[in-house]
Amino acid sequence: MSVVFVDGWLGPDPGDWQELWARELPGSSRVAQDEWVEAERGAWVRRLGEVLGKCPEPAVLVAHSLGCVTLAHWVAEGAPSPVRAALLVTPADVETVREPQIRKFAPIPRTRFPFPTILAASRNDRWMTPERARSFAESWGARFTDVGEVGHLTVGDGFGPWPQGRALLDSLADQGE
Repeated sequence: MSVVFVDGWLGPDPGDWQELWARELPGSSRVAQDEWVEAERGAWVRRLGEVLGKCPEPAVLVAHSLGCVTLAHWVAEGAPSPVRAALLVTPADVETVREPQIRKFAPIPRTRFPFPTILAASRNDRWMTPERARSFAESWGARFTDVGEVGHLTVGDGFGPWPQGRALLDSLADQGE
């Protein structure tokens, strides 16, 4: 199974659950953006497409925060590469946040994803309310999963391995077969 991690704004955080999972999953990769701070939507979407275009098989995507919104834009632009499934973790609501570096990703597309998708939302995420997350899950055709009060699921919120998420990924990977 090819797993591609699509990180959010500011890029990978040492010791985050994505890094730990990537070490455990042979052949997995992370989308490396050229600019993590002054994020540019077109460049991020293009880079995602480049990485997926090089995958030897349809990938399972694991997107976090702004990575979820990047994936939504890629899907809205036609999603030219096959994808097996996607796990969207605590998306960033770029339509309501104050950070100008990521508001450029607004509006968030509401295009239905053409592959099985789970959206994992937090009850106390500072970047998106559960109600908004549920609304996006419905628009994207994703199964909504409430993962509790986990903040934005970062190392700063106390998350390293995150076994609940790994179980979601495994169930999604099985579903996409």
